[in-house]
Amino acid sequence: MCLDCGCVLSGPARIDGRTAVLPHVDLSRAVPANHPSTVQVHADLLAPNRRAAEANRARWRGLGLLSINVVSSPGAGKTTLLSRTIERLAPTHAAGVVVGDLETDNDARRLRAAGAPAVQIATGTLCHLDAALVAEAASGLPLADLDLLIIENIGNLVCPADFDLGEDLRVTLLAVTEGEDKPLKYPPIYRNADVVLVTKTDLAAACGFDRDAAMASIRTVNPRARIIELSSRSGDGMDAWCGLLREHMATATA
Repeated sequence: MCLDCGCVLSGPARIDGRTAVLPHVDLSRAVPANHPSTVQVHADLLAPNRRAAEANRARWRGLGLLSINVVSSPGAGKTTLLSRTIERLAPTHAAGVVVGDLETDNDARRLRAAGAPAVQIATGTLCHLDAALVAEAASGLPLADLDLLIIENIGNLVCPADFDLGEDLRVTLLAVTEGEDKPLKYPPIYRNADVVLVTKTDLAAACGFDRDAAMASIRTVNPRARIIELSSRSGDGMDAWCGLLREHMATATA
């Protein structure tokens, strides 16, 4: 977990420029100065996050919201995908977004330009979002007026896999530019996905993308996930993706 990457040692996160309180445990305090080879920890370190996630889920479902957690490596196309999704859904469904990045509010500004209210979390060096941080950020959105809550997680294929945010659907992207074996290299983030989106398909030929190999990699790790191939720029596959969201929003009841 994050003891190894050091993200718990970061400064405070900021939500739309305002300092947020991070509910993380500094695991370095559990390690004695002489760093023994084995450290016994008798606490469930993810239990507070699970409780916060369940509270989020209950609240959002109580409002009739569909919530999705969108995860991928950096540059897989999350923000462009979400901008196009928001625009396509706008005539019938209202979406709001919580955006996670280490720095800048660039993505939040892009999504606002697409027509959705968006709250930016700038985490400093924290490499994932957690449920309490998302709850605080989501309180800045007009949740009662929304049909869809989108959480655009930080671009990272490791730590976000461990953190339930309270979402109904976890959506993991695989860009054709990343290589067909990415799911085999980072199995947890794909294993936990409800939906896998194969993105940037308009570049597949130029990249020499082996579709059959990519599908086999996804299915090896996660046989149950719904797979949709799409290009946010050309529009191919976007009807299937937005149709899936509409189906799930139709079943979200207050």
